[in-house]
Amino acid sequence: MDLPAQDARRIATFLEAMGAESGAARNTLLAYGRDLRDASAWLAARGSDLGEAGREHVEAYLIALDAAGMSRATRARRLSALKRFYRFAMDEGWRGDHPALRIDGPGRAQRLPGTLTEAEVAALLEAARNHGPDPAARARNACLFELLYATGLRVSELVGLPHAALRGAPEMILVRGKGGKDRMVPLSDAARAAVAVWLAHRDRAEDAARKAGRPASRYLFPARGAAGHLSRVRFHALVKEVAARAGIEPDRVSPHVLRHAFATHLLAGGADLRVIQLLLGHADLSSTEIYTHVLDERLRALVMAHHPLARERG
Repeated sequence: MDLPAQDARRIATFLEAMGAESGAARNTLLAYGRDLRDASAWLAARGSDLGEAGREHVEAYLIALDAAGMSRATRARRLSALKRFYRFAMDEGWRGDHPALRIDGPGRAQRLPGTLTEAEVAALLEAARNHGPDPAARARNACLFELLYATGLRVSELVGLPHAALRGAPEMILVRGKGGKDRMVPLSDAARAAVAVWLAHRDRAEDAARKAGRPASRYLFPARGAAGHLSRVRFHALVKEVAARAGIEPDRVSPHVLRHAFATHLLAGGADLRVIQLLLGHADLSSTEIYTHVLDERLRALVMAHHPLARERG
């Protein structure tokens, strides 16, 4: 069903303002756009729109999402999008009230992140070095996996790295994260070595492309798609391929799981939680605290092994 014309215009204006004023990432804007258009279409099918909807309409929409089997996280995100849209609508004078202001969302279920053991990550890194039809592809794959495990980058940050940031074997790189926020991330020796090998292959391919009349790429991992770099979808598929090669169930492995492995292994090794927060680019420490679950079993084993009351009595 087509959206009411006024809703479509106001959603577009809201997204444009979000991008300009708060520096929201493209993926965030796309998610807000999808959520608001879904709500608008649902309201339109019931003779209303975002401009006229009252609290009862918003509550009915959330109930409908629940009945349709939408997860708590999805429902919470859609309510968040509506709340932010209506704050903007009031600021712009489109509405004099905020129909979603006093509606409590379903909340997000705390989902413990999946992770991998250090041995499993080592197997993935070895598989990546040997995965690919030619030396250049294998060098690229090794570089991708070494960088991801060494830095904990988000997949969008990884595939969008500019090659200039990795020139000269730097010990740290500047990463542009969510909301346009920059952070410094250190590189391991293994990652730096993998980058050097890949850059040699990449530069030869780029030289050949220039001679053929194609423009030079600014990205570390160039590709011919619209974005100009390796896509998130292709990298996600590559991770599954490498997992299978390493003898690990592909459903257990994703780029995000490798990011979790980076954080959990640092924490298990004694790293400070606030340092991990900075490395991951989390705005709030509460987002990082979920990683502390990985220590629970280790601490329990420690107590059971060393506490006098836990020892067997003869």
